[in-house]
Amino acid sequence: MKLLFALTLSTVMLLGCTNMTSKTQTTAPKAEKIPHSMELHGETRIDDYYWMRDDERKDPKIIAHLNAENDYTKAQFQPYDALKKKLFEELIGRLDKDESSVPYFWHNHWYYRYYKAGFEYPVVARKVELESSDELVLLNVNERAKGHDFYGLGGISVSPDESKLVFGEDLLSRRIYTLYFKDLSTGELIEDQLEGTDGHVVWANDNQHLFYIAKDPQTLLGYQVFRHKLGTAQTKDVLVYEEKDDTFYIGLGKSLDETSIALYAESTITSEVSMLDANAALGEFKPVLPREEGHEYSVSKLADSYYILTNWQASNFRLMKVAVAKAADKQAWQDVIGHDEQSRIEDVLLLDQYMAVQTRERGISRIHVYPLKGQDFDMTAGFELKFNDPAYVVGFDVNASQQSDKLRVYYSSPTTPESVYEYDLAEPNQRELLKQEKVLGGFDGTLYQAERVFVNARDGKEIPVTLVYRKDMFNKDGTNPLYQYGYGSYGYTVEPDFSSSILSLLDRGIVYSIAHIRGSEMLGRGWYDDGRMLNKQNSFNDFVDVTEALTAQGYGDKNKVVAAGGSAGGLLMGGVINQAPQSYFAVAAHVPFVDVVTTMLDESIPLTTNEYDEWGNPNEKVYFDYMLSYAPYDNVVAQSYPHLLVTTGLHDSQVQYFEPAKWVAKLRDMKTDNNVLLFDTDMEAGHGGKSGRYRQYEDKAQEYAFFIGLLGLDSRLDSSLDSGLDKNLDKVDVK
Repeated sequence: MKLLFALTLSTVMLLGCTNMTSKTQTTAPKAEKIPHSMELHGETRIDDYYWMRDDERKDPKIIAHLNAENDYTKAQFQPYDALKKKLFEELIGRLDKDESSVPYFWHNHWYYRYYKAGFEYPVVARKVELESSDELVLLNVNERAKGHDFYGLGGISVSPDESKLVFGEDLLSRRIYTLYFKDLSTGELIEDQLEGTDGHVVWANDNQHLFYIAKDPQTLLGYQVFRHKLGTAQTKDVLVYEEKDDTFYIGLGKSLDETSIALYAESTITSEVSMLDANAALGEFKPVLPREEGHEYSVSKLADSYYILTNWQASNFRLMKVAVAKAADKQAWQDVIGHDEQSRIEDVLLLDQYMAVQTRERGISRIHVYPLKGQDFDMTAGFELKFNDPAYVVGFDVNASQQSDKLRVYYSSPTTPESVYEYDLAEPNQRELLKQEKVLGGFDGTLYQAERVFVNARDGKEIPVTLVYRKDMFNKDGTNPLYQYGYGSYGYTVEPDFSSSILSLLDRGIVYSIAHIRGSEMLGRGWYDDGRMLNKQNSFNDFVDVTEALTAQGYGDKNKVVAAGGSAGGLLMGGVINQAPQSYFAVAAHVPFVDVVTTMLDESIPLTTNEYDEWGNPNEKVYFDYMLSYAPYDNVVAQSYPHLLVTTGLHDSQVQYFEPAKWVAKLRDMKTDNNVLLFDTDMEAGHGGKSGRYRQYEDKAQEYAFFIGLLGLDSRLDSSLDSGLDKNLDKVDVK
């Protein structure tokens, strides 16, 4: 067995997979070339695999090709099936079989959700008193999911009088939901049913009207807000808002004091918030401040004032206050927290007597609390919540009432499972641990070490990196395998939190790293701006520079670097293997956005127009040329590539399946190496992969088996830890 796992997948392939049956597909599928010419800005591009696009997802030729790729992947994975199964059992074996959320009190009940051992989906319930055994099950999601290959639960919303429940369901993984209504007094579904929605509702305070967002079935954009009255057909619903600019997303919410319903409209660089009196459902949404290009803001309400988090003359945002009646006049806005070039204000929570503010400085999140003094918060009497890990994530957890003097936060670090603390704000830094994620199998956080380091990019910028490894298996001598993860788009920051999954890497001697590259907001808004549009190349450079720095500093073996990313992180993977293939031994690219130029030229493809401010509009030559310079699909060349695992979902609504399908076909045709290239399409899933608490780990087990098998590390799992895990596993009978 040890010898088998020391072989690479390519070696197994070259040996002919003699342990496979005659029906096993041992030859990689070769896609037909049908040249498709595309001309723009004086440039002619030939796409030999354009034919793979089928919006109906029914074309027999395409389905046959995808199935052939799946059969090939299955065949090549045969030597690793036992490892994949073992990893899957490890991953789910660490999960608390009876996981439950921390209850929160809203109106007259305590609300919570929990899992039953072996079941894929949660049960949502409530009680009048926590100590009581008198539980009302609001929704048993397992019953709703029964018989479906995929089940996606949308939002769950209870009416203000707590008599009705609304929940959304997606059975195709296209993120288009049908809303169902339940009478909580009888436990029966009622006739109301709303189709084609984003899965969420906001109730008006009359318990009769609610608001929801309808999605365009082609572009998948939420673009219309409807008002629905209980007991009426969807055809009678009233359109109260329509977003005419298809570069904007829209969303709905409700103020913490429950007096206002908020309508959010956001593009990459511009936002607008409109409000409706929650006690006047038949009224109109009115902008707090009409949208201005480049102005981003959000609004929190306390009594008769708005607290506005804004980037107006403040790239890292500042917090301002204004009377509700004067909100549209920016000259009436008053500074509460001024702009700081070294600190990005990320979130604000307003309670009756306290204001909590979350900031990020040099990539580290901080929470400050300020007491109310008279009509204003006392900015000189604040205190900061203290945390000790070198890298961590912290944020506001559920605070269901503004009339509270307690603050809930979630906290996690690479060595600390997710925890929920409740602070008594009248006693600074007096906190109670309400819950910490249980990690079965004898997990001991002291066995692991996290580090936060900065490495220099080629242009001199310092790139933050989070590292974690198992102490007794790490030597800073450049001998450990290194796993590097990255994303770097949309301003999304990959937080340095805890993941029980990566223990399967750490316990085999792999060093795990997160490269917080430009394109995220780890170091503030400027860090994002420096990794988008005409600065996108910085994201690829940063990722490669982190790899080279970590191996040079002894954190990993330069010949044993594996990397992974999904969606825009898959774009990252595609870019770096074109530009620096020699730096990576193996790469996993999940639902990768690789055909950037063609996709961004097609407004019929979901979400395209929303992202012009992220990537640029290729209808303009300057963006076309720049995007073409890094687009992974267009830049595949005849060279050696790392071992590659590429995954997608047939019903993906974010990155269409045909992008990775075309990319793999082109790679197969052009790459000059004998390294493995595997392509796996989940024929039932979408962008998020498999649904269900346990099934989702099948994808992770596949990726880890790919890397660990290629590296020949399966025999390195510490025997004592392995036996401890096995003893606590209690094989899960997944339902």
